[in-house]
Amino acid sequence: MDNKNNQWRKDFPILDQVVNDEQLVYLDNAATTQKPQQIIDDIMAFYQNDNANVHRGVHTLAERSTEQFEEARSKIQQFINAKHSDEIIYTKGTTDSLNIIARSYGEQNIQAGDEIVISYLEHHSNLIPWQQLALKKHATLKYIDLDEDGFVDLNDAKKKITDKTKIVSIAHVSNVLGVINPIKQLAKLAHQHGAVMVVDGAQSVPYMPVDVQDLDCDFLAFSGHKMLGPTGLGILYGKEDLLNSMPPVDYGGEMISFVHLFDTTWNDLPWKFEAGTPNIAGAIALGHAVDYLNSIGMDKILDYENQLVDYVLPKLQAIDDLIIYGPRDPQKHTSVISFNLKGLHPHDLATGLDMEGVAVRAGHHCAQPLMEYLGIKATARASFYFYNTKEDADTLVNSIVATKEFFQNGTI
Repeated sequence: MDNKNNQWRKDFPILDQVVNDEQLVYLDNAATTQKPQQIIDDIMAFYQNDNANVHRGVHTLAERSTEQFEEARSKIQQFINAKHSDEIIYTKGTTDSLNIIARSYGEQNIQAGDEIVISYLEHHSNLIPWQQLALKKHATLKYIDLDEDGFVDLNDAKKKITDKTKIVSIAHVSNVLGVINPIKQLAKLAHQHGAVMVVDGAQSVPYMPVDVQDLDCDFLAFSGHKMLGPTGLGILYGKEDLLNSMPPVDYGGEMISFVHLFDTTWNDLPWKFEAGTPNIAGAIALGHAVDYLNSIGMDKILDYENQLVDYVLPKLQAIDDLIIYGPRDPQKHTSVISFNLKGLHPHDLATGLDMEGVAVRAGHHCAQPLMEYLGIKATARASFYFYNTKEDADTLVNSIVATKEFFQNGTI
């Protein structure tokens, strides 16, 4: 598990650079992953050879573009094991996908006195749409407590989810605490009370096998840029019957069947929700990213990252004055690791690490209610992906120790 033995690292040219006179160690993968050369080449090849708008053109370039665009949709369908390709909606990202659910399904189904249930660990993208919907509809927004390790507490969920609950929306994996939440059990609980289950899959789909039929979630949102694809492209999965019952939220080209002077009929799924010219190159590149991930195997990716966590978490825990959030047991912790160094602001810690060539994130991670729940303002966060190595982990540990020494004694 060192650089020489990591067969995938060579595919990522951005990793082969020096930052602040040090070899780059990129550990900000929860924010966005790097792109393999194959995906970069695929994007260039599309614009060089096939660039044309999709669906309505009958010329050769348009037909080639459309074929690749829809082929990518089928790949994504199979990747998450959706029943039908028309259950896969192209969006701008996880945030956009969750907003569509709130603005369409939520606006149509939430009434005054209804309940929407989320948890304290949600990213703002899976909090604000429900908060604003509840305010607009005079509904009640309820929060499930976390257990001592930071997991969504199933016992509290059983109390919070009632027959008044219409929507339950939970992150599959926390972008701060590194926990994998019990989505399958939560979905079963939601359905027992007649509610739909929405899943924020931004931190799970890129890192582990995700089967929407096995989870029995009603909606799933995730982003292409967190799984080797380009920015500006995301996916909304929804069960076909639910999507068919929902009105579109954006209007214009592509999403119509026929426009009259005073009335319009909508296109079929999935195009009903895809107004305007889509991110064609991004969708095609995401399809190729799925190919790349499948060539490795999501089980293998998950196993590899578990090995990295097993290796690095005890080393981090051994650093005096370093506070780690989430489970202490590596078997319960994903490769997203948040921490603080006593007496040092996380921004200063992240800046110190950057001087050592280590790229981590610092801040509230778009999870301010969780920060309040934890009684802190912010954290530093290291997040690994399959192209990271034990050597990267050692550099992180050594750089934290060096940064601590510098701020305490003024020397490295």
